[in-house]
Amino acid sequence: METPMPMERAEIIALFQVGVRAADPGAAVERALAAHPLSTGGRLVVLALGKAGLSMMRAALAVLSPPAQALVVTNHENAGDLPGARVLAAGHPVPDENGLRAGQQVLQMLAQAGANDTVLVLVSGGGSALLPAPVPGLTLADKAAVNELLLGAGLDITEMNAVRQHLSALKGGGLLRAAAPARVTALILSDVIGDDLRVIASGPTVAPIRPRAQVVAGLKERGLWARLPAAARAALERPEAEEPLPAATNRLIGSNRMSLDAMAGAAPEARILSDALTGDVAEAAQAICDAAASTPRGTGLLALFGGETTVHLHGTGQGGRNQELALRVAQGLSAALPPDRGWRFLSGGTDGRDGPTDAAGGVTDPHTINRITAAGGDLQALLANNDSYHALGLSGDLLRIGATGTNVADLQVLSLDP
Repeated sequence: METPMPMERAEIIALFQVGVRAADPGAAVERALAAHPLSTGGRLVVLALGKAGLSMMRAALAVLSPPAQALVVTNHENAGDLPGARVLAAGHPVPDENGLRAGQQVLQMLAQAGANDTVLVLVSGGGSALLPAPVPGLTLADKAAVNELLLGAGLDITEMNAVRQHLSALKGGGLLRAAAPARVTALILSDVIGDDLRVIASGPTVAPIRPRAQVVAGLKERGLWARLPAAARAALERPEAEEPLPAATNRLIGSNRMSLDAMAGAAPEARILSDALTGDVAEAAQAICDAAASTPRGTGLLALFGGETTVHLHGTGQGGRNQELALRVAQGLSAALPPDRGWRFLSGGTDGRDGPTDAAGGVTDPHTINRITAAGGDLQALLANNDSYHALGLSGDLLRIGATGTNVADLQVLSLDP
């Protein structure tokens, strides 16, 4: 493989966008329905849940006979009008009253489905927070408190969704129970590494990740059990349902790895160094810095990564895992590499939004840290306060691409000059 040529900021962003386009949810739905046409004898109900819900529903309506009912629940940034379907916008990553009302409408719609009917569920990332349907005795405030606690404790998406599933009437196979006895087919766009269908949107059409007893034990081990709202603890201590989960047809139609492969195809000199960049954001940053530092002078590097890291919240600043990763890589490479060796690094969420901000992530370079300092920022204080959004704003390194309509976790690009 030839030594890669250095890539400028615009080129790196363009390569990232190749990965975003490869996860186009509409095209994925069209392919899936062409390969596996639905056989419907009764009514057809179509439900789209998640950040890619609007695009997935639009594609489905274009190829299906008009359904009896079509409902989209997506985030505010991705919401819009769609002829032939109702579109409801809800809060993400923290559930809100709009999501609560949407959950009630979904349950009402599914309750009308009969044995001859077919329910097509279009699932994408974000569906877990967007569609809170608290079990009896639990309020939306309780669920929001649980989410805040889990996010702040640095739990990964699998651990978080294992808890959420047992607090919802729709997650962890709850949608199947609500739709019974109708036939259910789900087309799923994965936003989690490893593509565990039980984790994506908290698995509305598959069995739970773990039984309640294991979830409770895990929360106690982490010292989180006593900090949960009392209603949440009571819900988690209820007996498991005795009836077996109804059957469903689940099909995975898109993933983070597909996007990485598309990026590698667009830049043949690129190497996919990891398709499972997970865990603590500081450790992930160190792994990326180590890859750069181990590349000898005279040899360039164009490295691709995919995954979803976690951030331990210690401060009150703004940001997200991609912004903090970009900032920590800038800090690490500035220390590990000689000042005359150029590099650029991008970390971005494929949905176009990183945490509760308007940025998808960040694009940093050897001068990022100096620009922050020159603008009056204190890097260590900003990192300690989890204020990567402010830090990258000072350096002009925020990645803003707007809502993309898809979500297959995060993508990273590292370009290192020879």
